[in-house]
Amino acid sequence: MLYGKNVVLGVTGCIAAYKACDIVSRLKKLGANVDVIMTDNACQFVAPLSFETLSNNAVVTDTFKRVDEFDVKHVSLAKKADLFLIAPATANVIGKFARGIADDMLSTTYMASKAPKVVCPAMNTNMYESEAVQQNINILKDRGVTIIDSVEGRLACGDVGKGKMAEPIDIVRIVEEILQPVQDFKGKKVLVTSGATEEDIDGVRVITNHSSGKMGCALARALADRGAEVTLVRGKMSVETPPSVYKEVKVTTTCQLLDAVKDNMDNDVFIMAAAPADYRVKNKSSQKIKADSIVLELEKNPDVAKYVGENKGDKTLVIFSAETENLIANASGKLQRKNADYVVANDVTKVGAGFYTDTNVATIISKSGYSVDSGLVSKDDLAHLILDTIAKQK
Repeated sequence: MLYGKNVVLGVTGCIAAYKACDIVSRLKKLGANVDVIMTDNACQFVAPLSFETLSNNAVVTDTFKRVDEFDVKHVSLAKKADLFLIAPATANVIGKFARGIADDMLSTTYMASKAPKVVCPAMNTNMYESEAVQQNINILKDRGVTIIDSVEGRLACGDVGKGKMAEPIDIVRIVEEILQPVQDFKGKKVLVTSGATEEDIDGVRVITNHSSGKMGCALARALADRGAEVTLVRGKMSVETPPSVYKEVKVTTTCQLLDAVKDNMDNDVFIMAAAPADYRVKNKSSQKIKADSIVLELEKNPDVAKYVGENKGDKTLVIFSAETENLIANASGKLQRKNADYVVANDVTKVGAGFYTDTNVATIISKSGYSVDSGLVSKDDLAHLILDTIAKQK
């Protein structure tokens, strides 16, 4: 599956442009987000509305009302792309890419993108076999561009020969192979906890911790991409559960979180990314408390991560440690106390490392003493770094 992946699809002026509609449909079914760029000539073969309907995104063309829109859009799409696909690719656009010509939206965005590139030639047989086109294709190959070779068949001009664009099902399969990470967690069952638990004070108030659930969901998504069967036990989150999750268990309180974990101890790996409330109110009120001041008697909640550490046997436990001071010392102590295999320590006072951001700054420490600093990265990238660390240490 391609959930969370962004594919930029360039469509050029060729009769095979209609097949690009099937490509968009197939990519969407796999969960990818697709942005389509059409050349002026492509719009003569297929209406932009067709791609907008299939992709649920506005189509970008080579006609602009303002130059500044062009300047912003070609850079933003280039940065957004996880993969840049050109299907169909005419002799003209292949020549532009090979020779560094950037004179329209498609070629400019292509030049600005550092994403993996896939080009699907489609043209008349004689054009395809010409020295110029073959030389340009080889230039792109030498630069690391994936060329999905044309196939033989009856062409629109009536000729029979090579030049027909590869079938959409084959193109999408190759795109999927490029975007899918190594399946190093295939066959593994992994439980991830995510979000915050809540403990009632009265009928309207709760005790809780800061948590968006973004890190837990990033881990669940990365694990599914890498072949794992993921169970997500989630409290309150500001994001939706990734569709690629195998099983979702919703909880409210820390005791419910513990019960859900106990019910799923048959997993191979446990990643405790949730922020469970450490305390609950001993004598909570079912009605809203109306007083100028209140005194709450709290009692300790069970330690979910410690329970897993004491009962996991030879299974893997990853915990998180959000700290405001003495980061490494505090996180290392937590690693030992909970019998964890890895701790992901992050100083929440650092810029970009807060609870509700899309980025994080962390140090991953293993019980063997190995550690790695992430620097400022997206939570999706940190998720893969955590999984890389686990995979390398096994």
